Amino acid sequence: MNCELKKLSPDDGRDIYDMLQKLPKDENGFTNGCSGLTYEEFKKWLVKNNNMSNGIGIEEWMVPQNNYWLFIDGIPVGMGKLRHYLTDKLRKDGGHIGYSILLDYRNKGYGKILLKMLIDCAKDMKIDRLLLMVHNHNVTSIKTALANDGIIEKVDSKCHFIWIENKY
Repeated sequence: MNCELKKLSPDDGRDIYDMLQKLPKDENGFTNGCSGLTYEEFKKWLVKNNNMSNGIGIEEWMVPQNNYWLFIDGIPVGMGKLRHYLTDKLRKDGGHIGYSILLDYRNKGYGKILLKMLIDCAKDMKIDRLLLMVHNHNVTSIKTALANDGIIEKVDSKCHFIWIENKY
């Protein structure tokens, strides 16, 4: 099995578009901003999100964020987001990392692979602690975070707050 993580590019094409149309619009707090867009709107979305990863055109309350695609044997099967840093608001509702795997590819260990790759990207960015906020009912993602050396800091009525120490 060949696993590859690719950072969003304005040149991404139909394979990424088709994958994003299959991901839910909003599931367990992970928002797919591309859901329901036309292909032309998707191309504009790519440019906007590429700019956002560089801090260009983001609103005051936002932080730069990179988007990544997980490819398994050349097929895009998932998406991950990595915020460069957290604000006080994102420490309470958001965290550093979000990810989603296409329904047909779940329960194959790809979420664990994707999270590990996102942690490695954070390491390259010198982010030493990562917060994941996982909805309480999302047992699979809680297990995935714990399998990637996550430590549960607290649990509230909505989420598990899981920190991952990122030694670089």
